[in-house]
Amino acid sequence: MQVFGHHVYEYRKGLRNLVLHTVRADELHAAIHRLELAEIEYQTYPVKNTDRVNIFFGAKESVDVIRVIGKDDLNHYTPEEDFMLGTMLGYDRRQQCVRYLEQRVKWEKRQAQSTEKSDVLDRGC
Repeated sequence: MQVFGHHVYEYRKGLRNLVLHTVRADELHAAIHRLELAEIEYQTYPVKNTDRVNIFFGAKESVDVIRVIGKDDLNHYTPEEDFMLGTMLGYDRRQQCVRYLEQRVKWEKRQAQSTEKSDVLDRGC
């Protein structure tokens, strides 16, 4: 929880507008309590197949973007959503551009494969 406290400190000092912090499920109540005491907006999502929970917290507008995306699994983000999230979290923009381009190529390949499978099923093969 020491790192969590540091993230709260960075947010309150204006160094970050949005933070993504992962806690064990047994730490969640304490983390939420601290955020609510500080009146910091947050959104939680369980991490699939683990005992961990992702907590997004920070500026209301930033947390609202996470809510609008509405995906509880980061692996389901589109390349564009992933790029936006990384940028909002303060990751290096150039590295985010490189990551986006790589993710976009992978995503397009998956889409093409999915379309091919769908076409085969539609033809009854």
